[in-house]
Amino acid sequence: MSLTSRILWRRLDPPGHDACLVEERSSGWWLDGTANFRHDNLPACLRYWVSCDRAWRSRRGQVRGWIGEQSVDVRVARTASGAWTLDKIAVPGLDDCVDLDFGFTPATNLVALRRLALPIGGAADAPAAWLDVAARSLTRLPQHLERRSETIYGYRAPTVGYSAELEGDGFGFVRRYPGLWEVEL
Repeated sequence: MSLTSRILWRRLDPPGHDACLVEERSSGWWLDGTANFRHDNLPACLRYWVSCDRAWRSRRGQVRGWIGEQSVDVRVARTASGAWTLDKIAVPGLDDCVDLDFGFTPATNLVALRRLALPIGGAADAPAAWLDVAARSLTRLPQHLERRSETIYGYRAPTVGYSAELEGDGFGFVRRYPGLWEVEL
């Protein structure tokens, strides 16, 4: 039997929701979700998935949907050599990024938390290949994580000016992302 977990978040800035399912497959892990929210006063509906290997290293992902009248269909992949591509075009400077982070959802934070499996008191840098769907760009997002308790992580992403204590759950989902997201179910 495969391990499966589901979650529903409420977005706080601006209002919205995100539902995600994670399931274990023979080849690794699969995240599948849909986020509905307001982006620059336009409605947005983004369906996404991310595939990871057994060790939670991101392999590829896709986002489809729309923001206002703009259609979205973006594919991201990591090659066997560790290079990242955006819609099959190589993106330089991301070879040290193991994780794929979709900027519009807290779901992809699970990937780094599960992959690192930090002990209490442990800390690590976890740069991610960060997808900004609206800008249609993939860039390096420096991140630092410190596990402070069974469920609390110190988090810093200096290039986007965000730092907070994230509250996790036993599976690895972030339950509370101060000012941005909190779990509903």
